[in-house]
Amino acid sequence: MIACLEQRFLPDSEAETRADDDVSSLCKALELNGSIDCGSVGVASKDFGGLYAVKPLAFIRPSGADDLVRVVSAAARSSNLTVAARGNGHSINGQAMADRGLVIDMRTMEERIEVVSCGGADYVDVSGGALWEDVLKRCVLGFGLAPRSWTDYLGLTVGGTLSNAGISGQAFRYGPQTSNVTEMEVVTGEAETLVCSETQNPEIFFAILGGLGQFGIITRARVLLQPAPDMVRWMRLVYAEFDAFSRDAEFLVTRPEGDSFDYVEGFVFVNSSDPVNGWPSVPLTPEQRFNSGRVPRTAGSVLYCIEVALHYKSSDHASTVDMAVSRMLGRLGFIEGLEFHVDVGYMEFLLRVKRVEEDARANGIWDAPHPWLNLLVSKRDIADFDRTVFKKILRDGVGGPMLVYPLLRSKWDDRTSVVIPEGEIFYLVALLRFDPAYSKDSVVEKMVAQNQEIIQCCMKNGFDFKLYLPHYQSEEGWKRHFGNRWTRFVERKARFDPMAILAPGQKIFSRSRQP
Repeated sequence: MIACLEQRFLPDSEAETRADDDVSSLCKALELNGSIDCGSVGVASKDFGGLYAVKPLAFIRPSGADDLVRVVSAAARSSNLTVAARGNGHSINGQAMADRGLVIDMRTMEERIEVVSCGGADYVDVSGGALWEDVLKRCVLGFGLAPRSWTDYLGLTVGGTLSNAGISGQAFRYGPQTSNVTEMEVVTGEAETLVCSETQNPEIFFAILGGLGQFGIITRARVLLQPAPDMVRWMRLVYAEFDAFSRDAEFLVTRPEGDSFDYVEGFVFVNSSDPVNGWPSVPLTPEQRFNSGRVPRTAGSVLYCIEVALHYKSSDHASTVDMAVSRMLGRLGFIEGLEFHVDVGYMEFLLRVKRVEEDARANGIWDAPHPWLNLLVSKRDIADFDRTVFKKILRDGVGGPMLVYPLLRSKWDDRTSVVIPEGEIFYLVALLRFDPAYSKDSVVEKMVAQNQEIIQCCMKNGFDFKLYLPHYQSEEGWKRHFGNRWTRFVERKARFDPMAILAPGQKIFSRSRQP
């Protein structure tokens, strides 16, 4: 079987003289319960970013962890095959691709979303290929429970976000999603299935979390749950100056639970009537209007917005909610008259980006390239980042949201493979381009160049920053990214995937031959 697979690495002219491998014989050789497709691999050759197209040898649809073990074992017996786990294809730079390798469709694995109670706490056991959107619906509608930490967009797989971090507006309180999983089942690069936790096989447990898929494939995760609220008071507060914005945002994320909001994010927008990048992007409903006359004349090219949410029960009296909100807003320095709010159901709030997706698909924007850039920037440097990047390089916007909000280092576990800036407070910066004008190749190239300009600006100015969802083309870049954690990362790779079979699209390690 391996010989048949490797035969496909022959030059096209030579390969065309040989009969195509029979898909059913390959499947039979692997003894998969799922299926393998060596022909229609188009889906596996691209991702949401739309910046790369890499054709795999085969697209494998496993039915369970046993199929993954067979695939990884087969790759290990070959001289050069690699294996990439693909969730919902939402990577930006080809991280879930495998050039002439084997791509695993994690979405086809048997879905498991089972709520369990253990030691007085509630958890959900969920398959690695399940979408967070489905986890939300199952837990809230079936049990009135919900995970504590989310991502903004829920059309992502559990295994995918846990392999990076998983960040949204709840992370300031509960940490990223990697801080909210207590147990996993994984298939390592040595084709070994392991159940792991903080106390059972802890080395692989912490390696996998934020490990960029380098050490194993997550087939199941146990995620901590809490009672779900019924309703959310969703608010946006506008600021003219970055120092006032950052001061209030940091105040909110450092307050104890019960003395702040349940969700805190923020974003930058252009101080103009631009319908995509400017004032119209701030109101929460079509009926709300942005009164630009409230903006001080001294305001610069960009403005800032803190986005917050307060959870409550449908049985709570409206005056109780209003009083709690007023108490917290009274301590903030946003521009009077530029506060927007709406009350929505909890699930509607968490699925807010789903509506954006539906509109983007209808307009053709969703399938256009998305040269996104995500960074983590230290508090020490965020004001200079604002001055050099938001106010200059990005003063005209990016055709989509420019997120920026603080996170707390103490909510992250240093034992995982994630690397973050120094200091207790650091900021997520996410530049999410959606403008259809950016779908043209020449403009996409300019956006990619602008991303590089921003990264170079950070390096030139000595900013303490890390790429989130990182992408580098050289070992030097990865060494700089991991810093003093590089040695640990390499040691983990040598232990759990010594032949560098897994996640070749990350371009961190090169495939090794059989020892």
